[in-house]
Amino acid sequence: MLHEDRRRAMSFGADPGLYDRTRPSYPDALVDRLLADGAGDVLDVGCGTGIVSRLFLARGCRVLGIEPDDRMAAYARQSGLAVEAGRLEAWDPAGRSFDLLVAGQAWHWVDPEAGAVKATEVLGPGGRIGLFWNWAMHPPEVGEAFAAIYSRLAPGLDGHSIVLGMGADDRFGLAAAGLAKAGFERIEQAEFRWPATYTAAHWHDHLLTHSDHQTMDPTDRERLLAALDQLIENQLGGSFTTTYRTVLVTGVSPRS
Repeated sequence: MLHEDRRRAMSFGADPGLYDRTRPSYPDALVDRLLADGAGDVLDVGCGTGIVSRLFLARGCRVLGIEPDDRMAAYARQSGLAVEAGRLEAWDPAGRSFDLLVAGQAWHWVDPEAGAVKATEVLGPGGRIGLFWNWAMHPPEVGEAFAAIYSRLAPGLDGHSIVLGMGADDRFGLAAAGLAKAGFERIEQAEFRWPATYTAAHWHDHLLTHSDHQTMDPTDRERLLAALDQLIENQLGGSFTTTYRTVLVTGVSPRS
């Protein structure tokens, strides 16, 4: 399972600043949904550079992040975020409890069963969990052009990359199954769709923050990225607009 691949899991801290600048955020409607219960204390699992944490801080919440990569955690702290090191499964909450636990683009790096059990321990009775991911949905002409390049220069990678709109939805089902096994109630899945436009340079840098691209052979990766740069500049008019499908898996902690 993906959470067992620690080489990929720990690849994001290679350039935290690049990650923070180029990774997409999440729609306001998602935050509205997760705060509808009136949460005040939020635990952000796999907080990275603080992209998710800042969304909830802006709504007046008290937020604590957990991050296994020291480089990412240090970057987040520089902007004033409270972050503790470690993986959720082994983290000691020291008696603290939270109203809401969130994980943006991070729960697939957590053991879905052990993580869900720990979530029941750190959430108060009736506390909410919100696990969410951005899934790119490219226009057909963009997706087909990308696929032609990947089949030639990185065969197999495009079949598993959610940034390319590929791969299975199994991470959502695994997350929901883990929550159900741990006793979470009212488990639901919701989607939010929103547009994002990328220039060739922005897309190039964005791909560098994804573990499947980051862990490629450097020479092969540069050849791939150069071909994508040329495609966007010469065939797509210098930029393209994609639609993000933000998928939320949420549930409520058992009350007893």
